[in-house]
Amino acid sequence: MKKMWMMVLTAMLAMVIAACSDNESATVEVKESAKEIADTMVTEVEQPAQIELSAEQLKEFYNIDAEKLEDFSVRMPMMNVKTNEIAIFKVKEAKDVAEIEAAAKQRAENVMKQFEQYLPDQYENAKNYKIVTKDNYVLMVISESAEELINVYDRFFEKK
Repeated sequence: MKKMWMMVLTAMLAMVIAACSDNESATVEVKESAKEIADTMVTEVEQPAQIELSAEQLKEFYNIDAEKLEDFSVRMPMMNVKTNEIAIFKVKEAKDVAEIEAAAKQRAENVMKQFEQYLPDQYENAKNYKIVTKDNYVLMVISESAEELINVYDRFFEKK
């Protein structure tokens, strides 16, 4: 009888532990490409006209080697009178995430410097940049609608 109670208690304990260990840090597989995510973001949250960067331009503006990325989409203002920018990087290796975050931060600082004496409203916009890291994805946003853009972005990482 004691053995049966021990087995029942052990089984109940295992179920409780399994139920409580809903792993919040589990990686969520994002099916959409960085471009598809960025397209959705700008469709849902209007932004000034933007152009998409190539791998060569990525190196020029962000000092990021595209070889470290599995995927990316960077959108910059078409005209040099706006600071709105959206950059999504899917990093190949976790060890490189901090480097990509630092490059995104440096890019935001470069934009601030560029507009510091030029257009005060855009300088203020650039000062409020946001960087969000989820798993091996890094997002950098400069926009007066940054929080709305991040909310759209976050939906791609929700467990389905």
